Amino acid sequence: MRRLPPVLVEDGCSRELVSLIRTILAACKEISFRVGQGALSGVLGSTLDENIQGETQKKLDVLSNQLLKDILLESGYVKAIASEEEDTTVAGNPDAKYIVAFDPLDGSSNIDINSLVGTIFSIMEVDKESDPADPAIFLQSGRKQVAAGYVLYGPSTMLALSTGKGTRIFTLDKTHGSFLLTHDYAKIPADTNEFAINASNQRFWTAPMQQYIEDLLAGKTGPRGKNFNMRWIAAMVGDVHRVLCRGGLFTYPEDTKDPNKPYKLRLLYEANPMAMLIEQAGGLAHTGQENILDIQPTEIHQRVAVILGSKNEVEACLGYHQ
Repeated sequence: MRRLPPVLVEDGCSRELVSLIRTILAACKEISFRVGQGALSGVLGSTLDENIQGETQKKLDVLSNQLLKDILLESGYVKAIASEEEDTTVAGNPDAKYIVAFDPLDGSSNIDINSLVGTIFSIMEVDKESDPADPAIFLQSGRKQVAAGYVLYGPSTMLALSTGKGTRIFTLDKTHGSFLLTHDYAKIPADTNEFAINASNQRFWTAPMQQYIEDLLAGKTGPRGKNFNMRWIAAMVGDVHRVLCRGGLFTYPEDTKDPNKPYKLRLLYEANPMAMLIEQAGGLAHTGQENILDIQPTEIHQRVAVILGSKNEVEACLGYHQ
């Protein structure tokens, strides 16, 4: 099995980009250890605070954010960072050419039940003359990402990563701390009979999504003519990892539950990196209106609808939205 750095060099990544990715993973290995300790580490449960999203912060949310923030800013490889847990961007090295957006601990509602959580990250380039304190440097479409990935903290710690040369999956060998290539060039099947959606929101979905899911649930007796299985992990990293490994459709669609927040997932550090991984593995990532990677962001914490996974199934879903 090959180690991560030689694979990245083979893909043409610069030494600086390789070092930046390794820096992110150094923090993720520490997060993995803390998650694995569970109640023994004293970091389970919630804090008394809310993040910029208005969501109650878990103790591990805060810890994970601080670990990533500190190691990235101290590394000198980043001009600025953006995080789900930060009100605005944080300036780094003015001479650096990379910026990193991340969700430090996706699926934090799963922390206290010992279920899947993970870290999602997106790396982009900026001009060296740009102002590290200006949040506008992050307002680039997902097509500008030079690397994207997630680290999944499960029975094993796994990394899904793309630098634009396909999507590869690595597994952390905890005996010596290296990520080893265990799935070269993930390929998502075009067809599937699995989907993942938070069905408790069904009454709030728009009519096209309601009809699409209704037809899936009708199975062989419905217009789709085959049975579907529903899976829902309640952590985007877990549901997307399943799609990368065996296909499927994952969606968090527009809903009317809160008119001020029709979308759930954040564009810069959730939807964009996942869309890159999915597209690089032969899948499709869409909002129902446009390709996720083509969206021009207007704000750091912008939210979007997400429909991603097996190409033919995503296209079938989009057919209901036309």
